[in-house]
Amino acid sequence: MDAHLKAFLQFLRLNRSASAHTVRAYESDVTQFLDHAAVLTGIKRAALQPSHLDRTAIRGFLAELHKRGLARASAARKLAAARTFLRYLRREGLVDDDAGAMVPTPKREVRTPVHLSEQEMARLVTAPAAGEPLGRRDRAILELFYASGLRLSELCGLDADDVNLSAQMVRTLGKGGKQRLVPFNTSTATAIRAYLGDRDRLVNERPAGAGRYGRERPAGRSSGRSVRLQADDPLFVNYRGTRLTVRSIDRLVRRYAAASGVRPGVSPHALRHSFATHLLQRGADLRVIQELLGHARLSTTQRYTHVNATQLIDVYRKSHPRASKSE
Repeated sequence: MDAHLKAFLQFLRLNRSASAHTVRAYESDVTQFLDHAAVLTGIKRAALQPSHLDRTAIRGFLAELHKRGLARASAARKLAAARTFLRYLRREGLVDDDAGAMVPTPKREVRTPVHLSEQEMARLVTAPAAGEPLGRRDRAILELFYASGLRLSELCGLDADDVNLSAQMVRTLGKGGKQRLVPFNTSTATAIRAYLGDRDRLVNERPAGAGRYGRERPAGRSSGRSVRLQADDPLFVNYRGTRLTVRSIDRLVRRYAAASGVRPGVSPHALRHSFATHLLQRGADLRVIQELLGHARLSTTQRYTHVNATQLIDVYRKSHPRASKSE
């Protein structure tokens, strides 16, 4: 069975163009399913046959996840991974039927994601110290998060040539390797311009031998000289002049959220929620927001929005042809 799993992961990489993160998630979830099936049948995982992965195995796997107290959304994700693996086995002619299709998906809880009000966002983006190089960098990060709705991984992966300041557009590579262009506002462009001079100094003063990704730095780049922005030059760098990590950006967002006194539990993803919510509240079309966020399905975008009853009634009264007329 291990050989089938390796072939499946290779199929995801080559045929589905799945990212390394997605492949790792599938490997973890399917491995858990196979481990459960092995315990259920009393044999080692390596000795499992495709015929062992029947509806009983899938139902037992879901029951085990529920017993462990796993959230319904996580259980649904693991079930989806197991189903995809089983469909792959059927495609390869290793099983006759689709056992996963006969097991219902756990109903997900409807939870409202954390988002900030416009006033809270204003306090957050102005929290970094404007007189310090890293403060100007952090202001640019927070402004760009809120102005574009980028995912944390997308912002972390930005290179310097991905940002067009004159057009106020950023090019990003989203899930599934899909590239999209997202606009940003004037205050974000101003914050990025203020940071770029600091970025050049940080890259120039990088310790000898430390390249953009830990490789040896090319000769001729000495301290005090302006760095020409090239492809693969990270936009946001740390004090050593190398690319900021996902974890570092997550920490700095949480730190400024605490310092500015906004609600606890604020993560970079909460800024993405806030971006979508505020656009919708100010009249943006949901389809446009879907494109800006890079969502494949509109139903995903709808979970990012928070429209209260007062807004719904107000829109109804303004839009329905007979709502404002007295009978």
